[in-house]
Amino acid sequence: MAGLVEDLSDLLGPELVLTDDRSLDKASQDGSYLSPILRAQWPIGRPEVVVRPTSVEQVPPIVRAAVRRGVPITSRGKGTGNYGQVVPLHGGLVLDLTALRGIDDVDPEAGTVTAEAGVRMMSLEKRLARDGSQLWMYPSTVQSTLGGFLAGGSAGTGTIVHGRNHEGFVEALDVVFAHPEAEIVHLSGEDAQPFVHTYGVAGIIVRATVRIEPLQDWRCVYASFDDHHDAFAAVPRIHRLDPAPRLCSADGAHVAGCLPEDEAIPPDRASLRTIVEASVVDEVSALVTEAGGVVEAVRKGVNESIKVSTLSYNHPTHWLQKAEPDTWFHMECQGDALVERLDEVEAVYPGGTLHLEAGHGRMFGMLNGHYTDPEAAYAGVPVLEKLGVRVHSPHQYRVDHGTEEVRALAARTDPQGLLNPGRWEE
Repeated sequence: MAGLVEDLSDLLGPELVLTDDRSLDKASQDGSYLSPILRAQWPIGRPEVVVRPTSVEQVPPIVRAAVRRGVPITSRGKGTGNYGQVVPLHGGLVLDLTALRGIDDVDPEAGTVTAEAGVRMMSLEKRLARDGSQLWMYPSTVQSTLGGFLAGGSAGTGTIVHGRNHEGFVEALDVVFAHPEAEIVHLSGEDAQPFVHTYGVAGIIVRATVRIEPLQDWRCVYASFDDHHDAFAAVPRIHRLDPAPRLCSADGAHVAGCLPEDEAIPPDRASLRTIVEASVVDEVSALVTEAGGVVEAVRKGVNESIKVSTLSYNHPTHWLQKAEPDTWFHMECQGDALVERLDEVEAVYPGGTLHLEAGHGRMFGMLNGHYTDPEAAYAGVPVLEKLGVRVHSPHQYRVDHGTEEVRALAARTDPQGLLNPGRWEE
């Protein structure tokens, strides 16, 4: 490690090579505080050095230096992932890519934007809006970086229409492999897809070309209901609108009361929030009224859309845990049974309360329950599966997407096993 620190200081200058405790501690954390199971295991890894390149061209020599020294490399964006995927389990070097924020090319005719890995998704969406375009999708944690979202993310705003981030969003990637002679490798089409949603175990994404489309005239509709059953029943109906919504979320009154204060989210009522085209606002209003709800507000503008996005997916769980610490855990769930068998789903865990999302062709959600121990949390999984609910555990940090294919790829692109090691089930 001492030799690598010296190598990197000579390469970049000492100001970009960090070994102080504050920098190392920050690089040891991510959003896995949402999991009491993972939180109980902290610290699960700590680097010896953090390096912050200021240009894409600096990344290959950094990687070459680490490979020569046999030091593990964990690439990192804003660290907003929820499962410990960017915590360096085997220590070594954390490669912080957040300074790589260039937007290289916006091409509305081709329907693409090319940008560096460290650009924040919120910044990219706002930049595109000025030119009359929008991203196919962006994560609910809008301060996430492009590279981090592609490597570690999954779904987000726009998923309803376009699917998850490994389902056609990516046109091309510039990737650095863990080779002694590492360089930037350009991959396009199907060759790029294996590096999406695989936590950087096979290559470090430094630049990406992703899909964009013409900007739509979005409206953010907030509605409230006496009963969350009515709110949840309205979500599939809004989901089926044409044009489809960009996002649709719903929570019961208990969760809604924990969300950031907003006059459009009455704390004693169930809440539904959706981003829809202006042309269907009247139809949405009619659906809400028919379901027994009240439209609380209709807002417009990219900032308003981003705000609604930050109240979706894992974020209500965050606010629930913040309001009532050391009480809650959650499981990620999929399936129409989340609406059709809501009472049975929520009864699986004590205190069960579901956050609902309209997903790509199906319902999606976060089932929150009172936490006691890991055994009780996992015991609920087969019960949910019998109800027709597919479950993904947010309490693990292993590669869980195309595992065997990714392992075979990594054997070629990272022969020493230095890229984010410890991500395979043993």
